[in-house]
Amino acid sequence: MKQGASLLLSLAAAASSVGVAAAQKYAFAHHVVGDTVAHTQADWENDITLAHDAALDAFALNVGYPNDNYLSTQVANAFAACEALSNGFKLFFSFDYLGGGQAWPASEVISWLEEYSTSDCYLTYNDLPFVSTFEGTDNIEDWAPGGTIRSAIDVYFVPCWTSLGTSGLTPYLDYVQGFFSWNMWPVGASDMSDEADLEWIDAIGSDKTYIMGVSPWFFHSTTGGDYRWIWRGDNLWADRWQEVFSVGPQFVEVVTWNDWGEASYVGPFYSDDEVPAGSLEYVEDMPHESLRDFLPYYIATFKGNDFDISRDQMQYWYRLSPLSGGSECGIIGNDPDDGQTAVDANSIPEDKVFFSALLMSDATVEVQIGDNAAVSYSGVAGLNHWDQDFNGQTGAVTFSVIRDGATVNSGTGATITADTDLSDGCTNYNAWAGSF
Repeated sequence: MKQGASLLLSLAAAASSVGVAAAQKYAFAHHVVGDTVAHTQADWENDITLAHDAALDAFALNVGYPNDNYLSTQVANAFAACEALSNGFKLFFSFDYLGGGQAWPASEVISWLEEYSTSDCYLTYNDLPFVSTFEGTDNIEDWAPGGTIRSAIDVYFVPCWTSLGTSGLTPYLDYVQGFFSWNMWPVGASDMSDEADLEWIDAIGSDKTYIMGVSPWFFHSTTGGDYRWIWRGDNLWADRWQEVFSVGPQFVEVVTWNDWGEASYVGPFYSDDEVPAGSLEYVEDMPHESLRDFLPYYIATFKGNDFDISRDQMQYWYRLSPLSGGSECGIIGNDPDDGQTAVDANSIPEDKVFFSALLMSDATVEVQIGDNAAVSYSGVAGLNHWDQDFNGQTGAVTFSVIRDGATVNSGTGATITADTDLSDGCTNYNAWAGSF
């Protein structure tokens, strides 16, 4: 994005880009049930309340197989919490065919849907229970029209079979009502574009719906696999929403609410016990909750609704030390399992502060790192986004909105240090986020 440029778009043009765009649009968040082992019903109520307040419509409950006891307990807690709140928020299943170590048996999918799809909290679309997946391409025939699952219970089916590629999906278009692409992070030292989204939309045709994924960050820090890796986050949270406005999908899915192991979370932290092995040092004291603050604006804009900017707001996110301030500790850039060439991790992110401003009217935005000279940016009414190099500067970061020579709002973010503050000397590729 160009600095100082207005990011207001013509939504009428965006809304026409998908043939089914006249129907109701929804915004979801991907909630990893496998990372909720310590959740109580009250925790689920808090998650749902926060998501509802952020203008999200539903959680996609990512559930793996085999069904460890706590998974069924947490799904029951989620539905009990949703039904107790009765605030219009919905839940639906995203059956994860890779995350649990085994593929979902059709009989188990049917059992879960029969138990929960009749709940007032279960999301329906076109009067059918809404269902998604994460992969599952070896079990495609279970989802065929008239197949094992669909013979037992009819659903509005929007899977993520991204590994097939656009040409590989073609034989199965009659199996799906829509499609969810996992292509939401850039490869290598580049920024994300909407090219892959447009290719998927073209492949599925105008009579199918599309879930467009939006993610704030990505750093796979869990241990136990062959490697740990990063994809570029940087400006992604701001850029990706602009791509949503341009593409105009039927659905948007924030990925994720709570995936601590991949640093893509926007939800609250509850317990060390919910963090996958190896990831705690990278997510501890690294909140992302402030990234939700602009969601009401983003989601209203995505849906084509008016949004009253009643106060000046900013949100900002950045790593807390330069790449030179720590060791890579075996972390690589890109995911070889996804067919990507591994590169030096330090070639992926940039040593910058990233920040957005939602302004009532034109104003100057000022950013100061430590005792160094402040840098000024010309903001316009509406949404603005910029980034600023560390340039070896350290200290707490102060963000200010200045209008007519007076500071009308300001906030101070976490301190940037010259070296990593992790005890093992490893670089933390995760970001800290704040707002006012």
